[in-house]
Amino acid sequence: MTIRVVVADDQELVRSGFAMILDAQEDIEVVAEVGDGAEAVSAVERLSPDVALLDVRMPVLDGIEACRAISARSACRTVMLTTFDSDEYVYEALHAGASGFLLKDVRRDDLVHAVRVVAAGESLLAPSVARRLIEEYTAATARQPAVPPAAAERLEALTARERETLVHLGRGLSNAEIATALVVSEHTVKSHVGNVLAKLGLRDRIQAVICAYETGLITAGSADPSGVSPSGG
Repeated sequence: MTIRVVVADDQELVRSGFAMILDAQEDIEVVAEVGDGAEAVSAVERLSPDVALLDVRMPVLDGIEACRAISARSACRTVMLTTFDSDEYVYEALHAGASGFLLKDVRRDDLVHAVRVVAAGESLLAPSVARRLIEEYTAATARQPAVPPAAAERLEALTARERETLVHLGRGLSNAEIATALVVSEHTVKSHVGNVLAKLGLRDRIQAVICAYETGLITAGSADPSGVSPSGG
């Protein structure tokens, strides 16, 4: 099956470069290149692509608002493109429904891999992106009121091991890194992740990051899993 992609970036050279890389793949077709968020939303509504690559900062409608509109109106999944030297509030894209985050200096192979992963229904965070997003998110949540009991009660459906898995998801770890931390196989981790998402009604790993902080399982500045005791595999 061919993966249909819309590329949105206000820098023509960046936009064209990404489109050229993706179009060179046998299983990927770039169906539109646009220069702002409003055009991206329109292209998605008109062409029904599988994935939209969105620059965080664009004129008319920024990438976060475009992502929010696309997520609300279609089944298209979104990957945010960003440079963290200036995008101080990009963590907001977590709530907007983004399924992946990449730096604009991403390697060719990583860009192609990201599109394939997201199109397959998974989510993807470049490690450096995950760390920055978490830093931004924890800085914001640290200024918020205490976690309400109702939010924390969501975690009661999880086993101790699933809670540990959610903590590691919240910290941006990959399945391989979680497997090492928990001393289990990646297959077991994949099962735990699936259970966490299903029990909490989460769409993907991105939403798991939000949940880990909103429920108080991880708090700003915490060094160890909050409320999680060691358990066997």
